[in-house]
Amino acid sequence: MTADGLPSVQPTAAPRRAIQVVPLRGLPIVAVILVFLVVAIAANWQWALMFYHVAGGGLWTGIDLFVGFVIGPILGRLSIPARAEFSSKFMPMMVIIMPTLVVMTLAAGFQVAVNLGNLNPSGVNHAWLVASFAVVGVMATVALGVLEPANVAVLFEMNKPRPNGEIIGRLMRRFVFAAGITGAMQVATLLIMTRITTQ
Repeated sequence: MTADGLPSVQPTAAPRRAIQVVPLRGLPIVAVILVFLVVAIAANWQWALMFYHVAGGGLWTGIDLFVGFVIGPILGRLSIPARAEFSSKFMPMMVIIMPTLVVMTLAAGFQVAVNLGNLNPSGVNHAWLVASFAVVGVMATVALGVLEPANVAVLFEMNKPRPNGEIIGRLMRRFVFAAGITGAMQVATLLIMTRITTQ
């Protein structure tokens, strides 16, 4: 009751909006990118393949390094509510960005290697290319087998009526740690790629 005898009204919290695990607005953009990638491979457009490989690889490298060595330490110092708020905006975008970059980089890169004859065992760059395949294979496995599942698990946990902050924090640490590993491996990839292009 208030001082004037009227019943008091308790403020109610605004209902929490469900987090969209896969941002649907981004899917048409991903579809256009992947369709053009398939066309570029089928038509063997060297310039488009090189663009996909270089742009995709550059973005993949930059995002891994940024998340692993800039976002990661910042997230580690945030409170759990702040970490959860950041994750609700950041993680859905990563669900569609990272797989798209991985696919466009690897698919276009393989086709470029075929065109340049680098898959030929007697080719000048064959040994370097095998090393690149090994490094990129591990990175792709980490990206699709650790990063993405951790990412999706965070979003599903945040969509629960009572999200567990400790679980979110643990999954985010796994995500950032994996991004740091792939970021460090990206440096090795850059060294290999510059070696191949200057042979």
